Amino acid sequence: MQKPPLTLYLAAPRGFCAGVDRAIKIVEMALEKWGAPVFVRHEIVHNKFVVDALRDKGAVFVEELDECPNDRPVIFSAHGVPKSVPATAEQRQMIYVDATCPLVSKVHIEAARHHEAGLQIVMIGHAGHPETIGTMGQLPAGEVVLVETVADVATLVVRDPNKLAFVTQTTLSIDDTADVVSALKTRFPAIIGPHKEDICYATTNRQEAVKAMASKADVPCLWWVRPILQFKRLVEVGVKMGYALTHSSCSGHPI
Repeated sequence: MQKPPLTLYLAAPRGFCAGVDRAIKIVEMALEKWGAPVFVRHEIVHNKFVVDALRDKGAVFVEELDECPNDRPVIFSAHGVPKSVPATAEQRQMIYVDATCPLVSKVHIEAARHHEAGLQIVMIGHAGHPETIGTMGQLPAGEVVLVETVADVATLVVRDPNKLAFVTQTTLSIDDTADVVSALKTRFPAIIGPHKEDICYATTNRQEAVKAMASKADVPCLWWVRPILQFKRLVEVGVKMGYALTHSSCSGHPI
């Protein structure tokens, strides 16, 4: 029985963003410079193929700095780390390399600038995510409060409703973030937002690619290496357009 022709649309852009590519290269260059082992605090990127390849070259992935010896280099992942982490590394006289994505660093700088101006920061993000932990850890406890949903905004307790600013995790859904930002501005009219969108361009254009592709395809599909946050946001984008997205996993690079 002859099967009907199949048209396959391949999203563009796809795959890794520039920040992730940069972080991977930093680990590779560290291995070339200092030899194995090189320690990496938290997975440099949520991709089993890449992590396993770097591990084979001599990278050792750990969750906390206390798992690293003093006499070997340590690299901080693209998600960023609280200020306490490099401070501890300096106290221990460790060689460390910060592979934080420049767009995440931008959010850190924004938060610090608002803090210096006497503002309390509201962060739109996901509790427990490494990027959220890193951003909130840029300032003293209590200076950054976290909201995840519109419902969180309704119950948010702040120090002074007239002295607030907000930042966002870079890997969120644009649509979901817009709802939370709108709720913040409604409840706290004086709140100050970022000069430019905190959600990174790579997250944005991949979500737009899913929207464009889903409208043409009978069966939109996403392939992942692991169902990380960015992938989940892509699924949500498709579902909001009325598609029941099919998904699968693979051991290689993500599509």
